Amino acid sequence: MSKLVIVYGGSGFVGRYIARRLAKDGWRVRVAVRNPNEAMFVKPYGAVGQVEPVFCNIRDDDSVRSVMHGADAVVNCVGVLDEIGKNTFEAVQASGAERIARIAASTGVGAMVQMSAIGADAESESEYARTKAAGEAGVLAHMPNAMILRPSIIFGDEDGFFNRFAGMSRFGPVLPIVGADTKFQPVYVDDVAAAAVIGVQGRAQGVFELGGPDVQTMRELMTGMLAIIRRRRLVLNIPFFAAQMMAFGFKVGRTLSLGLVRGPITADQVKNLRMDNVVSEGAQGFEALGITPTAMETILPDYLWRFRPSGQYDAIKESAKNLKP
Repeated sequence: MSKLVIVYGGSGFVGRYIARRLAKDGWRVRVAVRNPNEAMFVKPYGAVGQVEPVFCNIRDDDSVRSVMHGADAVVNCVGVLDEIGKNTFEAVQASGAERIARIAASTGVGAMVQMSAIGADAESESEYARTKAAGEAGVLAHMPNAMILRPSIIFGDEDGFFNRFAGMSRFGPVLPIVGADTKFQPVYVDDVAAAAVIGVQGRAQGVFELGGPDVQTMRELMTGMLAIIRRRRLVLNIPFFAAQMMAFGFKVGRTLSLGLVRGPITADQVKNLRMDNVVSEGAQGFEALGITPTAMETILPDYLWRFRPSGQYDAIKESAKNLKP
């Protein structure tokens, strides 16, 4: 019988790619999510019954333990960029990760992969970064042979980064950004998934910082994205002090609306944008795993074309201009 792996958060952006790669590798995959009915799209990743979405709340011991029954390995992809209700940074990224590792150790699970982030730091001003570091510590306390993955900004068809800014570019001549000079090292989602599979297989352990072949500032990333979608926009940098004031205003509006109105940026995200998001010098990365990272230029046009003025017909119109009358 094939081995069983539990992917917590396996219907999310990164989790679905990991689940698909594991299914192709022959694993039985149990995708643990809050809303199984919304995760049915993962079932065709494998043969009938090979990939199954199940309900799980990582804030609850019994819930985590029930879906881990019989598992040979676990992957934790659950994380939040913004706190919503009970899903706080502390509850999800710190306590949740520690809970999964603790129960995995007590039930004899052989391997664990924890999805963290570049910038995880127990001393950071950002609560997101602090709880990511706390989650790593909690995992290693119970599963010392675990693999910790720290990717930079992740791109791919369903990403919330390039898709978001490309969408914003359709509504005016100005594209506002925060942290124009902050450096990033975007990494392709399927490369991150390939690294996770190596950890599930038990072929690597320790902390790995994952970044793509290109290091660019936020402004450079937006300029490149705009060139791909063929839109001319003024990339306007919002100073950090102004962004903090805006974030505070959005927080007040969210509180007064009882959470119905959510702003485009939070104060914690502004803090993160002050720090470069690139692989640390001397850190283990893709090279140590035998993976060659994919360049942005080979992937972005494949899914950002829909943001072009004429969408899929944009290239045809450009070709038509070259026809002789």
